[in-house]
Amino acid sequence: MEAQYDYGMIGIGTMGRNLVYNMCDHGFAVAGFDKDTKQVEVFVKEADKRKVFGTSNVNDFIQALKSPRVVMLLVPAGAIVDSVIQELKPLLSEQDIIVDCGNSHFTDTDRRIAELSKENLHFMGIGISGGEEGARYGPSIMPGGAKEIYARVAPVLEAISAKVNGEPCVTYLGPGSSGHYVKMVHNGIEYGVMQLISEAYHLLKEGAGLNNAELHQVFCKFNEGPLQSFLIEITANIFSRKDDLTANHLIDVIADKAQQKGTGKWTSQSAMDLGTPIPLIDAAVTMRELSALKEEREAAELKLTGPAQNFKMIKDEMILELEQALYFSMIAVYAQGMALLQQASKEFEYNLISADVASIWRGGCIIRATMLENIRSAYMRQPSLQNIMVDDFFAKQLNKTQSSARKIVQTGVENGIPVATMMSAIAYYDSYRHGWLPANLIQAQRDYFGAHTYQRTDRKGIFHTHWDQKQA
Repeated sequence: MEAQYDYGMIGIGTMGRNLVYNMCDHGFAVAGFDKDTKQVEVFVKEADKRKVFGTSNVNDFIQALKSPRVVMLLVPAGAIVDSVIQELKPLLSEQDIIVDCGNSHFTDTDRRIAELSKENLHFMGIGISGGEEGARYGPSIMPGGAKEIYARVAPVLEAISAKVNGEPCVTYLGPGSSGHYVKMVHNGIEYGVMQLISEAYHLLKEGAGLNNAELHQVFCKFNEGPLQSFLIEITANIFSRKDDLTANHLIDVIADKAQQKGTGKWTSQSAMDLGTPIPLIDAAVTMRELSALKEEREAAELKLTGPAQNFKMIKDEMILELEQALYFSMIAVYAQGMALLQQASKEFEYNLISADVASIWRGGCIIRATMLENIRSAYMRQPSLQNIMVDDFFAKQLNKTQSSARKIVQTGVENGIPVATMMSAIAYYDSYRHGWLPANLIQAQRDYFGAHTYQRTDRKGIFHTHWDQKQA
C-alpha cells in the first residue's frame, strides 16, 4: 500500500464521514478506518470522486498514511479511546500524532499525553462542535496540546473550520487538555441555554396558551434580536415540523425525558473542584435528571398539588418580558462558563485567552450566538476581566433586563411552573452584586459546631470562639 493519504480518520460513522468529506473538499486526501465493514462501504460510496481510502484492516490503514502520520479519532469517549490507542501503538512511528476529536474527559487527555510522550508519540485533544452539518461544512474547533504539534495540523483545521467575517473558528488554545476542557464548558453552557429555552417554552405554552404555530412565530422573532443564536433558530424550526407518522406536530409526540452524555455533569463537577460557582449550569444538569424521572413525576402528579394558576400578564406582555428575561439569563450562563474557563486556566496552566475562546465560538458550534461578539469585545477591551457581568456593555444590559427576569420568575413561581435556571440566573446576579452576603453566619455556625475558625472584619488573623461558654 503506497503512503499517499495526508490524514487518517478512525471512526467513519456520520460525524467521521462528514469531517473527512469536509477535509477532502479542501484538498486533503484522507484514509478512513472502521471495524464495521458496512460503515466502510457507505464511506467509500458517498465519497464519490473524493480522494479517500476506506478499510477495516488497521495495517492497511496505517500504511496508507504519509509519514509522519496524523491519525484522528472520532470514537466514543472512555475505554474505547484507550483500546484504539493500544491497537495503534505497535503500528506507529516516532513523532506520529494521534488526535482525539471526541468528547473525552480532560483528565483522560492529560493522562494519554503523558503516557504516549514516553514512546515519542504525540497526542492532542481537540473539541469539535457543530453536529453533523457542522462537521460537513464547518465546525468550531477547540484544539489543545503542544503548540508545535498544533502547527502540524493547523492548516487542515483552519481549512475545515467555520468562518466568521473570514476568520476561522479555530485557534491554538493552550497546552495539555485545554481543548477538551473548553469543549466541556461549551457543552455546560449548551445545557444551560437549552434549559432556559425550555422554561420559556413551558411559560409560553401553559401560561400564555400559545399553540405551535404561534411558538414558531415567537421564536423566529426572538431570533431577530439580541437573542439571535443557533439554539433559538432551531427551536423556531422545531415548532413548525410535522410528524411523518401522524398528523400531529412532532414536538407533541416526543417524550419529555431529556438524555445526556455526561459533559454537563463534568462541567459541574470540575466547577465544584475549582470552587467556581456555576449555579445555572448546575440547575440545568439537575433538571435533565429530574426529567428522566418520568414515572415518578406522573405518580407524584396524582398526590402533590400546586397553586391555582392565574396568569396576570396578557399574551403579548409575557412574550416581551420573556425575551428580556431570556437575554438576562443567557448573559448569566455565558458569564459562568467564561469565569470557569478563567479559573481552570489558572489552575491547570492552560494560559487561555478568553477573547479567542469567544471568537471561535461565534460560528459553527451549538452555542454560537450574536452575544459572543459582545463577549469577545469585552475581553479585548479588558483581557483580565473577571466576569463579563461587570463589563460596561453587559452591566447595562443586565440592569435594563433584570426587572423582566424577576417578573417572569415570579410568574412561574406563583403559577407552579418550574423555572429553575431563570431563578438561578437571578440568584447568581444578586449574589455577585452584593458586597455583603450572610456567609458570616455560616462561618459562625461552622466554628460553633466544629471549631473551624473564622476571620474578622476589624482585624487580621484566624479566630476561634468557645461559643458554649457563658459570658460574664
